[in-house]
Amino acid sequence: MTHNEKFQLNDGSSLPKIGLGTVNIQGAIGVNSMLTAVEENGYRLIDTSTNYHNEGAVGEVIRRSTIPREQLIISSKLPGAAHDYNQAISMIQESLYRIGIDYFDKYLIHWPLPMQGKYVEAWRALIDAQKFGLIKTIGVSNFLAEHLERIIEETGVTPATNQIERHPYFNNKELVETNKKYGIVTEAWSPFGREINDVLENETIKEIGEKYGKSPAQVIMRWNLQNDVLIIPKSSSAERQKENLEVYDFELTDEDLETIDSLDKGEPGRVEDQHPNEYEEYV
Repeated sequence: MTHNEKFQLNDGSSLPKIGLGTVNIQGAIGVNSMLTAVEENGYRLIDTSTNYHNEGAVGEVIRRSTIPREQLIISSKLPGAAHDYNQAISMIQESLYRIGIDYFDKYLIHWPLPMQGKYVEAWRALIDAQKFGLIKTIGVSNFLAEHLERIIEETGVTPATNQIERHPYFNNKELVETNKKYGIVTEAWSPFGREINDVLENETIKEIGEKYGKSPAQVIMRWNLQNDVLIIPKSSSAERQKENLEVYDFELTDEDLETIDSLDKGEPGRVEDQHPNEYEEYV
């Protein structure tokens, strides 16, 4: 296996199994670290969002990169403030202008915001934006089973991917299974649990890593890959970007996978208590 391996999506397209997360990666430093990821370390999928406030930096990376545009996969997300159909279409166009590209390879609804109750309308906007040629692959982020059920039932269109919180302290297994049931590829955001979570210091994960001569981060990456989960680790360090891709030369045993699964803490394991039915993103 190589890091060029891809997931086949339900709409006929494909995505690399590992992408680059860019939250908090901004400005000139951000441009340089993203360029390193693309030029030196071989990343092709760049995951951004309007609310990361770095679409300009992503655009600069595309302009400076020697990699042809058609080989880069640019993914962004619709913010909570733009769930109205017309606002959503305008926001997608505005984001494209900011980045300086003609289309998104992938675009997601960032959060369902069920208290607003407009996520079906937002999903219709993405469906149409895809028809208009503004987006190649459409998906969602942080959608629970009931949200997925509703958009599929009301529009007849199933998302290609669902990007959700998933790390060893919150493995979100039930939602991963729901995604599989619908033929949706699961993407894991913050697979290492962010800075407020000590998952990379976990002794159990360290011990598993020692068996294979791998870091805790590489063990977590591998655990996701073996569960058919696309991973979006954020890293501005060239060394860690490289390390995150060096996960194809070993395989965890079923026992290893079960041990990591057993570290799950359920709801208290969420990194920032962001429950999709309660979290009101940037509204």
